Amino acid sequence: MFRVLLGLGANLGDREKNLTAAWSLLGTHEGIRLIRLSSFYRTEPVGGPPGQPEYLNAAGLIETNIEPMELLGIMLEIEVRLGRVRTVPHGPRTIDLDLLLYGQKVMQNDTLSLPHPYLHERLFVLKPAAEIASEMIHPVFQTAIQSLLTNLLHSKIKSKNSKKQKNSF
Repeated sequence: MFRVLLGLGANLGDREKNLTAAWSLLGTHEGIRLIRLSSFYRTEPVGGPPGQPEYLNAAGLIETNIEPMELLGIMLEIEVRLGRVRTVPHGPRTIDLDLLLYGQKVMQNDTLSLPHPYLHERLFVLKPAAEIASEMIHPVFQTAIQSLLTNLLHSKIKSKNSKKQKNSF
């Protein structure tokens, strides 16, 4: 069995209900064992069209032997079942499920990149992920999720302080 870290997000409809329903639907699949779902975090949209509603984000930890591409297919089916329509890239959505880490697997094809290529750059992913899987290791950076979060927070503080110093001259 592999430990798999998932990202969940929604900014349309009843966001909390959508996240909870997606998590529950994952658990109905044979070969998927739900371990833990993080708290829900309210976040501003990152990228995509302006004027989107705020997101509700979470992370989930599962165990599975289902291969990554098949698991991705299951996740996409759940998105469709919960009303996700893909019209605008990075646009508003009823549910978004992302495969973030699949054990120590590293792979890339036209459909899936593991680990998720932006995992280490996104506070809205790392904060809930650190809550439930702080010791899980990023297979490329060989760094724990908690350390990635700490590094990101430190770089944001450093960047903010640099801007303040530049503006004071």
